[in-house]
Amino acid sequence: MVGEAKKNIVVIGGGITGLTTAYYLQKAAKEQELPIEVKLIEATHRLGGKIQTVRKDGFIIERGPDSFLERKKSASRLATDVGIADQLIRNATGQSYVLVKGKMYPMPGGSIMGIPTQIAPFIMTGLFSIPGKLRAAADFVLPKSKEEGDQALGLFFRRRLGDEVVENLVEPLLSGIYAGDIDQLSLMATFPQFYQVEQKYRSLILGMKKSVPSTPKSSSSEKKKGIFLTFRNGLESLVEAIEKKLEAGSVIKGVRVEKIEKTAKSQYQLSLNNQKVLVADSIVLTVPHLSVQSMMPQYSFFAPFKQMPATSVATVAMSFSEEAIQTDIEGTGFVVSRNSDYTITACTWTHKKWPHTTPKGKVLLRCYVGRAGEETVVDLSDVEIERIVLEDLNKTMNLNKKPDFTIVSRWKKSMPQYTVGHQDRMNSIQKNIQKELPGVFLAGSSFRGLGVPDCIDQGEAAVQEVLQYIKAT
Repeated sequence: MVGEAKKNIVVIGGGITGLTTAYYLQKAAKEQELPIEVKLIEATHRLGGKIQTVRKDGFIIERGPDSFLERKKSASRLATDVGIADQLIRNATGQSYVLVKGKMYPMPGGSIMGIPTQIAPFIMTGLFSIPGKLRAAADFVLPKSKEEGDQALGLFFRRRLGDEVVENLVEPLLSGIYAGDIDQLSLMATFPQFYQVEQKYRSLILGMKKSVPSTPKSSSSEKKKGIFLTFRNGLESLVEAIEKKLEAGSVIKGVRVEKIEKTAKSQYQLSLNNQKVLVADSIVLTVPHLSVQSMMPQYSFFAPFKQMPATSVATVAMSFSEEAIQTDIEGTGFVVSRNSDYTITACTWTHKKWPHTTPKGKVLLRCYVGRAGEETVVDLSDVEIERIVLEDLNKTMNLNKKPDFTIVSRWKKSMPQYTVGHQDRMNSIQKNIQKELPGVFLAGSSFRGLGVPDCIDQGEAAVQEVLQYIKAT
């Protein structure tokens, strides 16, 4: 390809998926001496999407995601590639809780997404009644599912473990990840591994026990290692490091793509809201699903995106002095069952989970509000949200002072919901794209996974698809 006319590649959307895509495309172009030019277009005036860190008075406060799972290696690999792996820091471990009907219960040891892999903690917990425990034990004898194709997460877990375990443990944990309704969410698009375990071992509990690698018993003095990673100066450090590595002049901020049209030369014309037009040989769309549909309304195969729901949520970070907490709880946070009369869905004691984020003598609490069916709270004023959250917190920890400061971060329609049939719809859309829009690729949280590493994985996959396409044309 050396000596050929340059091919223009446009990445639309400057969240972590778009940043990953642009960075690895430019890296490949240099290393392989490819005649390609990469541009990244972001509608707002900053990069990073939902990754936003506030650094204030010695605090490090995340407005969006606060970390990623260490076992998903792509995020750590990207950190190494952009030169900030030495800034990675692991979470402190501690007891986490489930709040059910106003009472705080320790999370049963050995549970994976609410599925017990150790029997003793499950038998001893007060989270479930005796009938609830007996119903969950039916998992040992129930036949494996005959259900073919996709099904709702709630249906799958209720059949295996019963309503009580689902409502008091499984649902609060899964809602914390997806802010969704588990009776609508797709099993195959979120946790296909649970279906595979059931099909292989019949019992979900026995299967998970066998699937989890056994860890050598540690001495009581040995502390359990945290499973999450972030950066010493906040998750936005990754965004800043990638941006510094991108080629000068290759990032366009504060400009929105309004329409994409295919030209007679098998290229694409991008109409921008500043009245300019760009021509691209290949496009990677890393924007939310509704934006994809609005940019190309002429293609009916994007219509399912109009029906795909997205939930609004908010995070509420509050700082207090240590003496303001009259009744403290030993642990790192809790999730809230829908059976409880609370507006918050979870709370992280950030100063305990991430001690580096909080100055000495201070406390940092991070609460979450909003989930499927309970989104109106997100539209209230900051003052009203603060009042509601403080009322909820006072039921668990007895605060005698107002917070030193509160930071409310609203994320409107930010949590895409992978409802039943999501994978089939995505496969159909991608087949139509290959046929009708060669050189156009989708990647990002609306499509194949919404955690930070999942988005990075999709960005890396898009890079390979673009390079394959460009080399073949």
